[in-house]
Amino acid sequence: MVRPNRCPCHRPASRSASARRRLPRIDRTGVARVTNRFTPGIFTPDPRPNAPLRMLVAQTRLELILLLRNGEQLLLTMFIPITLLIGLCLLPVGDLGEHRVDSVVPAVMMVAVMSTAFTGQAIAVGFDRRYGALKRLGATALPKWGIIAGKSAAVVIVVALQAVLIGAIGFGLGWRPGIGGLALGAVIIALGTITFAAMGLLLGGTLKAEIVLALANILWFIMLGIGSVVFASDDLPEVLRLIARLIPSGALAETLKAALVGSVDWFGVAVLAVWATACGYLATKTFKFT
Repeated sequence: MVRPNRCPCHRPASRSASARRRLPRIDRTGVARVTNRFTPGIFTPDPRPNAPLRMLVAQTRLELILLLRNGEQLLLTMFIPITLLIGLCLLPVGDLGEHRVDSVVPAVMMVAVMSTAFTGQAIAVGFDRRYGALKRLGATALPKWGIIAGKSAAVVIVVALQAVLIGAIGFGLGWRPGIGGLALGAVIIALGTITFAAMGLLLGGTLKAEIVLALANILWFIMLGIGSVVFASDDLPEVLRLIARLIPSGALAETLKAALVGSVDWFGVAVLAVWATACGYLATKTFKFT
């Protein structure tokens, strides 16, 4: 056997004292004992839910980003209402009086609220359930009311952007509302948005996606017709007007029309509040993640 040549003066490098101190100690049983250099409990899991307000803000931000990135939603929420506003103001369609824009702006705002808060929300929630997105969201610490409130808050923000844009275009077309009317109109728009968002979540959170897609569009056309009748017909029989005002679209149409001229339609406000409360309660009780 050939042994390697070693210099008699060569010795292997010894470990320093600090390196020797870092080595684990071995007790009599042969088990290495490692000194804990961290504070006890620093890595202990703490699986508590976050504060409700912070969860709501995070969910609202997520829903708002998803709404603004969806091209179909932008078409439904921005392009269609703006096209209706410009077309009805410039084209001689129907008998809307001398100042057409005063009647067209609240009508288009009603359409925008229904499109964004009801139809868009119902279809989006229905297909989120179908593809399993809500199932994964339901596995988090976020409760049902947090999901519903987050979606509703995101819709309120989008509708606020719609109101500003539609109001600016209407102002360019000659619409001149008073400050008091704008303030009352903002409150009514917020109430109507919450009402239709609760309806959309109730529909999208309980039925299959295909049924939601068909039913949401059918109900949108029906409520659009009812709201248009309330706006365009001043000589409507009192019984039919009362029935129309019991529907959310008719109540929003009449209440918004009155608010923009500086008056409050308390009957319409009560109808919207009842619909919002009832649909919101049912949505929290019957909402399904799958």
